Amino acid sequence: MPLSADMVRELHKYEYTILYAIERLMKRYSWVPFDDLKRVTRLSKGELEYRLGNLMQKDLVRYESVPYPGYSIVFSGYDCLALHTLAGRGTISALGSLIGVGKESEVYEALGLGVIILKFHRVGQHSFQSVRLNREYMTDASHCPWIFASTLSAEQEFEALRRLTGKVRVPVPIDRSRHTIAISYVPGVNLNQCTLEDPVPVYEELMEEVRKVYELGMIHADLSEYNVMVNEDHCWIIDWPQWVSVDHPNADELLSRDIGTIVSFFNRKYRMSLTLEDALRSVTG
Repeated sequence: MPLSADMVRELHKYEYTILYAIERLMKRYSWVPFDDLKRVTRLSKGELEYRLGNLMQKDLVRYESVPYPGYSIVFSGYDCLALHTLAGRGTISALGSLIGVGKESEVYEALGLGVIILKFHRVGQHSFQSVRLNREYMTDASHCPWIFASTLSAEQEFEALRRLTGKVRVPVPIDRSRHTIAISYVPGVNLNQCTLEDPVPVYEELMEEVRKVYELGMIHADLSEYNVMVNEDHCWIIDWPQWVSVDHPNADELLSRDIGTIVSFFNRKYRMSLTLEDALRSVTG
């Protein structure tokens, strides 16, 4: 269900107190016991039960009785905390429409200093164990809820954009709270959604951007036509949570896969005759 700005505004201060408390206690518990919530929030038993009922009705908190009775925040509740924090800092003043849904993220327009983008990371919604095995930034601890894995993913992407801004065409990082990053609006459409009149300049510019990234010691590690934005002037590379450094043990393989994916796309859609070897050479020298 798309996130509602009205819900964020209408939550009672006690309900925010409970969400913040569950978030904090989930670092110790998979399911937070009622007594611990009561101790931390200092709410009466009746008030806490009433507010928890509201939060569960709004699908911000979940209750389970097995393996023991307790409460857990869910993504929609975590979204509210992130928006509450970003609004409190003045980063955003209004939440706009949902403009994109990926395997591990949802993207909204928002108002800040002009139109900006909010990206809510959703790591592990479909296959958390696969994420744990394949992402080097994931903790080895057995207890790592999906929401905290998503925070790590957001941190990873924000750090990449911070390093690349001003040197490579990427969205500008503005702010981050938990699993949510605020970034600049990028004009244009995804490469896979358009038909280029002349694909050659776009391909050459994209390879030049990848070369700059490589010179800065980084590899995207998930590059495809789905995370390149283009307009009549330029292209931008988006979606950076899986990036790795060039000294990563699998760096050569990941770079080859990135470039091979782009080469295959241009050859398939535009009947070009690009080779992976030439493309790799243009990036690595």
